[in-house]
Amino acid sequence: MKLPVLSGMQVTKAFEKIGYQIDHISGSHLILRNQQPPFKRLTVPKHREVAKGTLRAIIRQAGLTHDEFYELL
Repeated sequence: MKLPVLSGMQVTKAFEKIGYQIDHISGSHLILRNQQPPFKRLTVPKHREVAKGTLRAIIRQAGLTHDEFYELL
């Protein structure tokens, strides 16, 4: 399945649906933190387009499959 072209804010909104919230902003990156244990942190670039490899890595770090991520969109 092909990954869609998403902005950093679209990626952030998808992860907010499963308990992640913006913890802080560092330069041009959003630092998300999960509100339930184990309190994982994700770094999402605040760009107009998130590179496909970067998006794959973020999805993997969150412990999701591509299909699970698609359901959040």
